[in-house]
Amino acid sequence: MGGLTDFGKILILLGVLLVIFGLFLTIVPKIPYLGRLPGDIYIKKGNFTFYFPLATCILLSILLTLILNLIFRK
Repeated sequence: MGGLTDFGKILILLGVLLVIFGLFLTIVPKIPYLGRLPGDIYIKKGNFTFYFPLATCILLSILLTLILNLIFRK
């Protein structure tokens, strides 16, 4: 029965992660300047628009790395 207990814990963890991700997606649009930082690439020529949030990706990567290192540090 140990296998079912472990599977149940994994399902609970996935559910909690989904809730956190859902809350994150509802809060992100309310954060000012996120997605419009200096360093984000925005090109508009005629009816063609290209947008790549380079600085935003780097900032989020650094923040997530720090948070996950604090959580999983042994």
